[in-house]
Amino acid sequence: MKRLCFFMVAVLLANVTSPALLGGIPSHKAAYRGGTLAAPAVNTEGAVATTDEQHFVFAYQGGRLAIPYDQVNFLEYGQKVGRRVGTAVALAFVTLALAPFALLSKKRRHFLTLSFLDEEGRQQAMVLELGKDLVRATLASLEARTGKKIEYQDDEARKAGRN
Repeated sequence: MKRLCFFMVAVLLANVTSPALLGGIPSHKAAYRGGTLAAPAVNTEGAVATTDEQHFVFAYQGGRLAIPYDQVNFLEYGQKVGRRVGTAVALAFVTLALAPFALLSKKRRHFLTLSFLDEEGRQQAMVLELGKDLVRATLASLEARTGKKIEYQDDEARKAGRN
């Protein structure tokens, strides 16, 4: 019984900490991962909204970034696939039999790149990591509102963005 409790605690901790170790985000959030903008800071978490008819919005603690749809000139979507190393390490401490199975599971990270003109007419770019629950709706809304086609980095990204 004591071993089972230890196992359950280890699995819970692995599942809670592995997204943080991999730099992942919750499925309904987004994070600014970089670009040419001074604000927000790199790795700032927030929320995206495509419901405004004039602007794509990234709202974060301490601010709000609104990009006019008519100023967006390029959209790209891609994925990065990684192994669940944090989970495997935690399971290795509990039981060596389950650790290899954790390494077989994959975590997909979803990245959206937006290029646009700012208020002064200068070219800007931002890379957002989207939570998995946001990908399809955000991509579809951006295509519809900007009139631009999403460029997909590869066939896997195309499948994930279209399904």
